[in-house]
Amino acid sequence: MSQKTELSYWGGIVKALGLVFGDIGTSPIYTLTVVFAMTKPTVSNVYGILCLVFWTMTILVTAEYAWLAMSLGKKGQGGEIVLREIIIKLFRQGRVLAFAGFLSFLGVSLLLGDGVITPAISILSAVEGLLFIPGLEATRQGVLVGIAALIAITLFFVQSRGTDKITGIFGPIMILYFGSLFVSGLVSVSGTPEIVGAINPVHAINFFRENGIAGYFVLSEVILCSTGGEALYADMGHLGKKPIIRAWYFVFAALYMNYLGQGAHLLQNPDSKNILFSMIQGQSSLLYIPFLVLTIFATIIASQSIISGVFSIVYQGITTRLMPLFKVDYTSTHMQSQIYIGAVNWTLMCAVIFVMFFFQKSGNLAAAYGMAVTGSMTITAIMMIMVFSKTTKKWKVPIVAAIAVIDVIYFTSTFPKFVHGAYWSIILASIPFITIQVWTHGQRHLYRALRPLDLDIFLLSYEQIYAKAKNIPGSALFFIKALDVIPPYIVHCMIRSNIIYERNVLISIVRTDEPFGNIARHKKDVGTGLEFFQISAGYMEVLDIEKQLKEHGIQEKVIFYGVEDIETKNPVWRLFDLIKKVTPNFVQFNKLPAAKLQGVVTRVEM
Repeated sequence: MSQKTELSYWGGIVKALGLVFGDIGTSPIYTLTVVFAMTKPTVSNVYGILCLVFWTMTILVTAEYAWLAMSLGKKGQGGEIVLREIIIKLFRQGRVLAFAGFLSFLGVSLLLGDGVITPAISILSAVEGLLFIPGLEATRQGVLVGIAALIAITLFFVQSRGTDKITGIFGPIMILYFGSLFVSGLVSVSGTPEIVGAINPVHAINFFRENGIAGYFVLSEVILCSTGGEALYADMGHLGKKPIIRAWYFVFAALYMNYLGQGAHLLQNPDSKNILFSMIQGQSSLLYIPFLVLTIFATIIASQSIISGVFSIVYQGITTRLMPLFKVDYTSTHMQSQIYIGAVNWTLMCAVIFVMFFFQKSGNLAAAYGMAVTGSMTITAIMMIMVFSKTTKKWKVPIVAAIAVIDVIYFTSTFPKFVHGAYWSIILASIPFITIQVWTHGQRHLYRALRPLDLDIFLLSYEQIYAKAKNIPGSALFFIKALDVIPPYIVHCMIRSNIIYERNVLISIVRTDEPFGNIARHKKDVGTGLEFFQISAGYMEVLDIEKQLKEHGIQEKVIFYGVEDIETKNPVWRLFDLIKKVTPNFVQFNKLPAAKLQGVVTRVEM
């Protein structure tokens, strides 16, 4: 029994290292290099920055995400959409709810925008390590960008096949990578052991006193050490809370030991341009190429976890009706979280390649990085204050409020980055944000414009036509939102066109605010030959509608669904109409058999 527990304990940590910590784990490749590109590496500055790195990781990752956010899960799921669902349950109605909805849309959009910059900066910064190999020092930046783009393209091309088979090697590779970071840091620190004292907060205070406003703006680069911290909470559903928190303590130790090592190396070699690679090269030129290969693998794994995370966020957005329907493929027979969304994959790939060629260097990319991350951290903190204020853990509110203030300080420090490329993180985030806003508002307006018929009024006409006994043999399916109102396409089909089958089944798919669970309810006596079948499923649940119908003795002959032909002069609704046309409809999304489908067009003025 104890051996099994021990195996699951270590097995969980290994899996977490491979699936969750790739992004934050690759931060040492570029963080201090970027910081000291704009700050002189004096003894006081090195100690001050190392102190800030320690407390940034402690407060914004350990406290905000590992301790506080991860205590707010729903059936093991985490992320800003989950926080929104918790707030909906706690507040029910009012302006607070609308504000929480806006914040969650903004937070999700910033994370999706961040999903473009992260693979670009991680892969590019690792590939730049080729410049430290003898004979390759003069390699042109264009060639490095080309190599990085090729790695990224290959990564996106293998997504459709699923990563289920290779995720098993992610953990061991990341153990090797974090082990290398720890050992290389330790070797460097052993020559300057006093650098361990950098965690004393006095060094950070002295840094701000000496550098003034310039020290405040350096925070926009220091935050790079915590990018990927939000993955602890967002990826909670894949592995559970405990393995991720346990693994984080190992990761924290490895990362900070390496940062201390880089600081010690910088004090000895103040002219170092790429501190991590320069440190490894100085320690052992023989081990440099294996370390570089390991680093490139780590950045590929980090990018993979970001891509999977983006798929997961979009899928949550689809099932909670925040986003349009996209074609979703399930790439694993035993893991529901293993999904592939082609439209998102190729859009992400084009954006990543564009960003690589636009910024050229990882140092330039760092200028665009940070604003989205700090914005997302601030939003998470505000939403946590709202949740804790309504629970028995009100004592956590002042703690989260203090963290929110620190988040805001970091967020505002990134404002000067705006003109240096940070506007790209806003542009990238604005695409999903506008899509969510147009889609959610468009769906509400469309539903009102369709003017559905009350069930009682519909039944009066339905019963009269059914009684004529001219009904078509077999079973027909009709999709509705809820039983109390009947959409116009069914009225058009049954009442106006007299298309009534012997057995007519009205189907409603309800997504609950829980991640998982699947309950079917079959009501057979709605009317003569009229039945109601409701499936209540969690927003992460994968549905097989036909299978569930067969289990309840329903074998359909034909499936009717509504198609809206939108007539509008409003540019916003035109965009909504375009989104509806280019994305799959409900029956395509649920992969219902094409041979049985019959679309019924309804013209709507919006």
